[in-house]
Amino acid sequence: MASVKCPKCAAPVPFDTEVKFVKCPYCNSQVYLDRTGAGLYYALPYMVQENDAVGTFRRWAAGSTKAKDLDKLAQIAGVKRQYFPVYMFKRDVNGVEQVLIETAGSTTLPGLHNLKVPAGDLKMFDASFDVKGAELIKPDIEMMAYMNNLPGKPKEQALVYFPIWKLDYVFNQKKYDVVVDGSSGEVFSSEFPTRSSNAYIAVAVVGFFAFVGEGLLATSSLAIAAGLMAATVIGIFAAALYVARRM
Repeated sequence: MASVKCPKCAAPVPFDTEVKFVKCPYCNSQVYLDRTGAGLYYALPYMVQENDAVGTFRRWAAGSTKAKDLDKLAQIAGVKRQYFPVYMFKRDVNGVEQVLIETAGSTTLPGLHNLKVPAGDLKMFDASFDVKGAELIKPDIEMMAYMNNLPGKPKEQALVYFPIWKLDYVFNQKKYDVVVDGSSGEVFSSEFPTRSSNAYIAVAVVGFFAFVGEGLLATSSLAIAAGLMAATVIGIFAAALYVARRM
């Protein structure tokens, strides 16, 4: 039976070569094993529950860059509660500690390469940690894939299960997906229905030519041109407001 040094208490931890996870017999820390050696094994609890995740999505969908009424018309097709694996590397870079996060699982889902582990919220992942029915995504990328490109000297390395909500929705008969960070509520999306800019461009073009014509008119009749400019400003403002609310 092989053994590794516990990354928390430095005691020898025996393990079978086929296993990925083992508990330190001295400090009870859960240890993750890969070709680089041993790392701690953590999980983050869910701070955002399902109803809150859906509400967060609706508020995000109401943003100015999203398609008109996306927040109201998007049909939720599925909500999945998942724990996604990431590696957390603590490194000493010129005397300053840096925390780097890299994905431990292959994924095409948006945002999972930009996750941030909040300080102080990590829980030791062991038999007492309740995943509450969440799907555990298995890590399929070794730590070694990142080790040679990390700056500084190693201080700690760990596998962290990160809570996410995966929402699938349908808008105009097309399917989309978003990821809601189960820790912070941040929304990630690689593709979403956007609001058309044609109406805004049309308002801008009409306003531009109107002001050009009124500027030329001002050379012969300043009073009439000033009145027309005032009317144009009001008209452009009203048109822009209509577009923003209706289109």
